[in-house]
Amino acid sequence: MAETSKPTCESEILSKFKLFAGFKEDELATLLSLSDIQNFAAGERIVTEDEPGLCMYVILQGRVRVHSHAGTHEVPLAELHVGDFFGELSLVDDGPRSASVDAVEPTEVLRITRMVVGVLAGVQPAAAIHLLAAIGRSLVNRLRAGNQKYLDLILLGHKESAASAS
Repeated sequence: MAETSKPTCESEILSKFKLFAGFKEDELATLLSLSDIQNFAAGERIVTEDEPGLCMYVILQGRVRVHSHAGTHEVPLAELHVGDFFGELSLVDDGPRSASVDAVEPTEVLRITRMVVGVLAGVQPAAAIHLLAAIGRSLVNRLRAGNQKYLDLILLGHKESAASAS
């Protein structure tokens, strides 16, 4: 079971993460005061596919494995490291989690809930805008990469069809 605590990390550590690049020190301090830190043991499940989610996670220490299931097969999607984040869709969408995430090694994450973002928007609006804009950029990059993979698969299929027709 995850151990939860109030953040003890300093805002200067977070300022090095791409997600928080536009934040001022006082904005990071506010975000930290509103959020909490959770610790997970190696092999422990952090997020479960198809379950509801109301928060995102930022990896402070450790490494996680993101995977999905297609029938009885597990499909590895990504391995994330310090500074990476996951679960951000749950901040803007009520849909179920799109993948499961497991700690590969002892992992510490900053948990940011919808409520935290709402309160942050009230007390530090610029910080909330920076956070949501960074999440938006990340989602756009992931969408572009997914689209490219899809197009590559279609083109590969067309090349294979053309080769077999020859």
